[in-house]
Amino acid sequence: MPVFPLTDKAILLREGDDVAVAKSPLAPGDVLVHQGHELPVLERVPVGHKVAVQAVPQGHPVRKYGHSIGHATAAIRPGEWVHIHNMDAGPLKLAYEFGTEATPVPTYPEAETRTFPGYVRADGRVGTRNYVAVISTVNCSASAANKIARLLVDRRNAGFPNVDGVMAVTHKVGCAMAVGGRDHRVLQRALAGIATHPNVAAYMIVGLGCEVNAASFLLRDMGLAGPVLNVQECGGVQRTVELGAAEGLKLLQVANRCQRKQVPISHLVVGTNCGGSDANSGITANPALGLAGDELVRHGGTWLIGETPETYGAEHLLTRRAASREVAEKLLALMRWWEEYTAALGDRIDNNPAPGNKEGGLTTIYEKSLGAVMKGGNTPLVAVYDYAELIRHRGFCFMDTPGFDPVSVTGLVAGGCSLVAFTTGRGSCLGFQPAPCLKIATNTALYEQMPDDMDINAGVLLEGAPMEDVAAHIFEELLAVAGGKPTKSESQGLGQEEFAPWLCGPVL
Repeated sequence: MPVFPLTDKAILLREGDDVAVAKSPLAPGDVLVHQGHELPVLERVPVGHKVAVQAVPQGHPVRKYGHSIGHATAAIRPGEWVHIHNMDAGPLKLAYEFGTEATPVPTYPEAETRTFPGYVRADGRVGTRNYVAVISTVNCSASAANKIARLLVDRRNAGFPNVDGVMAVTHKVGCAMAVGGRDHRVLQRALAGIATHPNVAAYMIVGLGCEVNAASFLLRDMGLAGPVLNVQECGGVQRTVELGAAEGLKLLQVANRCQRKQVPISHLVVGTNCGGSDANSGITANPALGLAGDELVRHGGTWLIGETPETYGAEHLLTRRAASREVAEKLLALMRWWEEYTAALGDRIDNNPAPGNKEGGLTTIYEKSLGAVMKGGNTPLVAVYDYAELIRHRGFCFMDTPGFDPVSVTGLVAGGCSLVAFTTGRGSCLGFQPAPCLKIATNTALYEQMPDDMDINAGVLLEGAPMEDVAAHIFEELLAVAGGKPTKSESQGLGQEEFAPWLCGPVL
């Protein structure tokens, strides 16, 4: 029988954990030596999946990361594979503390603060890219907006070198919703957030003319200025496109006058997301990314996580870091809202992970969440934002977003994130214009399988690389991208299709 030290074949994240994560496939007959005792492997354990290192009685919590990730649905013996066949989420019982780990962050002296070349906008915010946006108010005007944008892309390529791109901001909604209702307000926030985004130098609004989300409401409620083209008023799609091309030429000229200048990285607002996660996400990419975020916060920058349903079961770790009880209670109120929301629709908030997550070794939402919150690093939680709400605080913040990647990233970017750091273990290809999206692979196999999509390989942590070195690499790459270095998704022209505002009400 092959005999290996446990650390050669698996990762035990905390002393006292009931399970370890396989670094390579384990086979029946393998023997792992742990704490001076031999642990025979009783069945096949795929890479990234969990092997029990001690017995867990039926109904008892299963611990990983030093916390419960679910409950045993059958008695689990040492050496058994632990997954959906013998464990589920079970009831959530958390003890909340408020601010007990909110340690103040020492910031760098001004002389030591890093800088990057960014676009300084009129409101003082700083962009990492320089886009022109053609914004559709409703799906009925999406085709006209796309046609205008395609014409402007050709013109931009012919003589506007300082413009990074022209984007059509289209979506599938904008009508059949209550005027002034939740969905209408969220859509307005999301569209206005893109129009006034620090990565957008100029924009136009393209509407139909009779929709609920009328351009006139956007101007009145959100303070937008236009220009505005309504298809019905312009005389049809073709005339709208012709007028849009003429107006767009003026916008290109405005954007082309913008120049980068060196500014402190305290102006950076970075949104984080994880998609297509696997069991390595909480071991490699997410904790390394969180350390990079800590460094940005020490420089005075802003760092966000979201995906509220994929924080469920780990929110107690964030309340401990809350800068005030008010911040902590707002986060907890979101969790209770999500419980009620999913129940009202006949679903459950713990009906997660996705099939691909489970194939990658994640069994319950609690396990997934404990790994996901590591993107938030270790600094105090200073603010909790509603979806697509304008981000005003510096430091570590939370935004209420769904777990679905394009919807989540739409909220973060509409709130003002000028850069996105995205971890993936299964291979998400998400890009997002106008904010560059840096992809971080959780394992080397993925990095090598999708070299045109993955920017950074955090899988080297499984091969012995120091966590601090990988975090420093991520931090430096974020700064390079902020200063203009294209990400892999940008090099492929990705990011036009991901704008997806969160709408949860009825279609009327």
